[in-house]
Amino acid sequence: MKIVLKRQKICGGYFDIDQKKEKIKELENIMQEANFWEDAKKSSAVIDEINSLKSVVKDFDELLFKVEDLNSLISMADIDEDTFSLIEEEAKDVFDRVNKMEILQLLDGEYDKSNCILELHSGAGGTEACDWALMLYRMYTRWCDKKGYKYTVLDYQDGDEVGIKSASILVKGTNAYGYLKCEKGIHRLVRLSPFDANNKRHTSFASIDVTPEFSSDVDVNINEKDLKIDVYRSSGCGGQGVNTTDSAVRITHLPTKIVVTCQNERSQIQNKEQAMRMLKSKLKILEIEKQNNELKEIKGEQKNIEFGSQIRSYIMHPYSLVKDHRTLCETSNVLKVLDGDIDMFIEAMLKEVKR
Repeated sequence: MKIVLKRQKICGGYFDIDQKKEKIKELENIMQEANFWEDAKKSSAVIDEINSLKSVVKDFDELLFKVEDLNSLISMADIDEDTFSLIEEEAKDVFDRVNKMEILQLLDGEYDKSNCILELHSGAGGTEACDWALMLYRMYTRWCDKKGYKYTVLDYQDGDEVGIKSASILVKGTNAYGYLKCEKGIHRLVRLSPFDANNKRHTSFASIDVTPEFSSDVDVNINEKDLKIDVYRSSGCGGQGVNTTDSAVRITHLPTKIVVTCQNERSQIQNKEQAMRMLKSKLKILEIEKQNNELKEIKGEQKNIEFGSQIRSYIMHPYSLVKDHRTLCETSNVLKVLDGDIDMFIEAMLKEVKR
């Protein structure tokens, strides 16, 4: 038995390591140009790309070293129980590394490496749905923490009794959109209601929308006459931290019915600027869809937040199961998933799209 990675096939094919090394050299030459640092945005993008490419090359070189070390163990004449256990452990590590690199190669969409705006909306189910939306909010923020992504809450609307009606989060990090685009859709929860005196089983729904964050100078023309701008008081933590001014902003784009809100900044002007950036990003996506006829790939199919339209079900009663209806990927550990462990579903969806 011997584990073999055909370097010539991998380097010239799926992982394109040689090509990545050439690209690194090209970008490093660009960095040597006299006017490189004059454009901060362009220079930052080049540096980010170099770091991303170097990370892939480093991971691949470490993988090759691991394989060579593992093969030396396998080729031993006498393998005792301890060595066999070590081989099993090393082999699992190798296959985990290969899977991680494969997933990264699937994130090759035009906007996959971008930051993104994740929006949550409670659906059918009233109080139950608001509580479910809050559970999803916690799940995604915990996922961000585990991935090392930074996030900023742009808008947060409390439910009438518990939970949240809606929330918008700006997620910052390499491949944030590439990963989270897989989460767009309707999420369904089945559980014994903590709000029902008779402890009956209830079904709740919440929707997730994900939009890549475009640069502030994105080329989108907006007619001021097409906008309805409302201001209202931001929700606060109370005491000295409460915002007593009408600084929160809601912008409705009348032709498309797109609504964006922002309340995380202290001033109305800053909130309006952030809301406009969100609106431009959403309009840019619509423009791309019309030009390239890529509605399913970029924006996904719009569905009502109700029965029969869910992409994933989280069942806590009468049994434990989380099942993605697109890929059939499932697990019985519901609590672990709700604690932010959703990579298995994201990876399964990325692989499904590339089939």
